[in-house]
Amino acid sequence: MWRKAEYVVFSCLVAVVTSQVHFPDPVVSNNGGLEFRLKDNGYRLVAFHNNINKPLAGVAHGDHAADVTAHTGNEWVHRDNDVQLQPGDTVHYWVMVIKTTGEGLQITDRTWTYVLTSTITSPTTTTTTTSTTPPTTKSASLKTVISGGSHISSVAPESSSQTVSSSQTGSGSNTGSASTTGGSSNFGTNAPGTFGSNTGSASNFVGKGDTGCSCNYPYGPGIGDGFIDDRTCTSFPCLVFEDNFNFINHRVWEHEITAAGGGNWEFQYYTNNRTNSYTKNGVLYIKPTLTSDHYGVEYLEHGALNLWGSSAADVCTSNMDWGCKREGQPGQVINPIQSARLRSSRGFNFRYGKVEVEAKLPAGDWLWPAIWMLPRSNVYGNWPASGEMDIMESRGNLHYTDPKGTSQGVDNIGSTLHFGADFFTNQWPKAHKEVLLSTGGTYADDFHKFGVEWDNTSITFSVDGHETLKVAPGAGGFWEFGGFDQMQGYDNPWREGTRMAPFDQEFYLVMNVAVGGVGFFPDENRNSPQPKPWQDRAGHEADRFWAARNQWYPTWHPDHDQGEDAAMKVNYVKVWKTRPDPPRH
Repeated sequence: MWRKAEYVVFSCLVAVVTSQVHFPDPVVSNNGGLEFRLKDNGYRLVAFHNNINKPLAGVAHGDHAADVTAHTGNEWVHRDNDVQLQPGDTVHYWVMVIKTTGEGLQITDRTWTYVLTSTITSPTTTTTTTSTTPPTTKSASLKTVISGGSHISSVAPESSSQTVSSSQTGSGSNTGSASTTGGSSNFGTNAPGTFGSNTGSASNFVGKGDTGCSCNYPYGPGIGDGFIDDRTCTSFPCLVFEDNFNFINHRVWEHEITAAGGGNWEFQYYTNNRTNSYTKNGVLYIKPTLTSDHYGVEYLEHGALNLWGSSAADVCTSNMDWGCKREGQPGQVINPIQSARLRSSRGFNFRYGKVEVEAKLPAGDWLWPAIWMLPRSNVYGNWPASGEMDIMESRGNLHYTDPKGTSQGVDNIGSTLHFGADFFTNQWPKAHKEVLLSTGGTYADDFHKFGVEWDNTSITFSVDGHETLKVAPGAGGFWEFGGFDQMQGYDNPWREGTRMAPFDQEFYLVMNVAVGGVGFFPDENRNSPQPKPWQDRAGHEADRFWAARNQWYPTWHPDHDQGEDAAMKVNYVKVWKTRPDPPRH
């Protein structure tokens, strides 16, 4: 009912953002406790992390940490009265700031020594300064698609054929995730002379058969952004979005904050801190850690995890399945893992194009890395009626097979489309493919390119440039492709859409590392040398998982390289416009 016009105008511009700016060290003192003071320079969040008399490498969490979300006068102040310094104590620290523009900056490997004769001392000459400039092999810029300009859609001819093709055979096991996403908190204002809606409610409805590039940046560009009209593209594919992760651009990426478990009762909760998501040498790390590392073991059974937050920057993003507050009790632990899930809905939503993510997958039992896409608006209804595109899902287990002996571990990735009239009619098996690494080894050994190309007739997945799965629904659309026309008692939720509905709307990217849960690690599969420590739907799954931590946690190699073997490492995200706009009439 929402789509009436055959020709609709929408917009797509490109902004280029480059950040090489640094900020001064804070003033450190012993003022009734360890105190940091940093002069305000347009920040909306400042994070302080430190160790006492113990080196703090890079952006490790540290023994003491705080995210300060409000300044005092013209300073950002953090005082930790629990840290009582003695003369000669050395504070090893690093600081990250998020500016009001969304730009993230950090200084690392700082030291300050408490000298009794001086109560307030700036960092001494023993302070070690490290450059955050990435190696020359990495691009030093970040480009972001911004909404603007104009494109005109037109009706394209539709073929009556429908196809699903793939270049390799898969095992057919269920790698689909019945995940949902919570609401997004919108904040910030547009710079003078810019455009965009801070409500996040605007959406682009397009005519049937449209083939143009639809992209949207709801908050507009930041001060100092440059613009390139994507109509200047003279050859295709034409790059319109690129993030090389020299820092986490919070104008594009929003951290989800929830303990909801992704619809699968997974064992992690998602948070926003630089322990679980950070950049280093131009690579984004999404690293799961133990909740007890942060709160202590007793907390899991006797504490309360409250994620409601007190400001727009730290508000809980999904209360599904009690996702904003959990209380532990004996036999019912709070989510024992903390991890990160980033989504681009804050700053980059698009319809049609080519996506490529170069990533190195985590290794470790019961890790569940994923790179996927969800609809910006549930135009056709709740999941899976509005669709989901799983570019890549895998399991971190090194020795994990199905009953036929086919590996289901980190040498195997799956790509999937989720679509259905409701939860029970999800026809993902008709649009699913698994790919074993043909060269031997695993996807955790090196970086690989995971891609999807998406237009008004088909969706094609690829690994390292090789097509692995192509889904073309034909003129009958996904309703006939999924066999819903042969089912009784269901209304077609896509009857007002194009043949590609529900995949004819704007989607955004999601990247995360989940752990465990119900369904994704089937009970009948075999893990070696230690079996799966919980059974799906037997109750107390997280408790049984946590009780067996001496079995699975060593496979994460927590004592090697700061536990980064368990992290998904993302080298870049790129999106291309694949064809010119239809001619203007």
